[in-house]
Amino acid sequence: MGSRNRLPLYYVVTMLYWFTMYTYVPLLSPYVRHLGSSLAMAGVVIGSYGFTQMLVRIPLGIWSDRVRKRKPFVIAGVAVATASSLGLALTHTPGGALLFRGLAGVAAGSWVVFTVLYASYHDNRSAPRAMGVISFYTSIGQMVASVLGGLVANQFGWHAAFWAGAAGGIIGFFLAFWIREKEPEPDATGIQFSDLARVGRDRIVLGVSTLAILAQFVTFSTLFGFTPQAATHLGATKADLSVLSLVSTLPNAIASIYGVRVMSSRFGNRITVAIGFLTSMTFTAAIPFIHNLGWLYVTQMFNGFGQGIAMPILMGLSIAHVAPKQRATAMGFFQAIYSLGMFGGPAICGIIGDAVGLGGGFLVVSCISLAAAILAAWLVPGGHRGPRTKMDAASV
Repeated sequence: MGSRNRLPLYYVVTMLYWFTMYTYVPLLSPYVRHLGSSLAMAGVVIGSYGFTQMLVRIPLGIWSDRVRKRKPFVIAGVAVATASSLGLALTHTPGGALLFRGLAGVAAGSWVVFTVLYASYHDNRSAPRAMGVISFYTSIGQMVASVLGGLVANQFGWHAAFWAGAAGGIIGFFLAFWIREKEPEPDATGIQFSDLARVGRDRIVLGVSTLAILAQFVTFSTLFGFTPQAATHLGATKADLSVLSLVSTLPNAIASIYGVRVMSSRFGNRITVAIGFLTSMTFTAAIPFIHNLGWLYVTQMFNGFGQGIAMPILMGLSIAHVAPKQRATAMGFFQAIYSLGMFGGPAICGIIGDAVGLGGGFLVVSCISLAAAILAAWLVPGGHRGPRTKMDAASV
């Protein structure tokens, strides 16, 4: 069976990989608070996911290149994600939540290898465009997981969401053995430390990586962080948190596929990224003043859309001008750097929330979005047409 005939299987494994790590994400901050922890501790638990993947993403890419294998890392990534969900299902302490959510970040670190293996099924000309397809399936896996997790938790309790994630991961683990390994090209050198140094000095890569840190700061402080906690203050049930996730992730996915193409073609990369951050700024600032769950849904719908048009362009620009043989290096560098925002955002927001209230945390996040919109004028290349890649805005 050819590589392309195996693509549907790869898509299923990709969806299950993200499914097992995201069934409980909308519930995580309320769950940690339910265990009696502070907002700061909830922020550290949420942020541990970004911290650990920041540490392992580049080393995993280098290791994979040196052994010239991808499939074992894909299988291991699904296995570790499953172990993370199982650990969360079996523990009932904030320390356990911190440990096993951090383990999910280790699993997410293998995403670099996932994308490199998937790109190997395509020629250099079509590989960047194909990234949009695999990103779409990423978004679907995360969205289905978030909605289903809230529903099962509402029916059977907090830990049902963890068990659901583990079940999806077990299925994905066994299916991953049927993925076809594509051998690297004979002259492929893979990721080298010298390449990392060269990419790390690239002005465009550094600029868009800086903005991506801020984008992930916003996303993991709001959609994947403390917006669910704000919803519980308004009386939201676990099922309501599923709806909250849906109304934010669906516009996010739509924006990443269609919004970016339309807006970047009309306004250019720079203005489109700025619009995305300004949209997030506006609707994050509104959260502390919302006293109705329905209006909170509205703010998150626009927030999801705003974040969905900024991040895909930044991802595309991180590799658009890089030589094909260095794209994996650039993407690994980019993903490792933006993980700083995944960790720092919820940690800082939680500390501020304990000090002055959660509303104050959202206002700080709103200011971060404004700063990012201003920085986009200097850090985003001014080309009129956006990158051909249709990268998904779902934070991975």
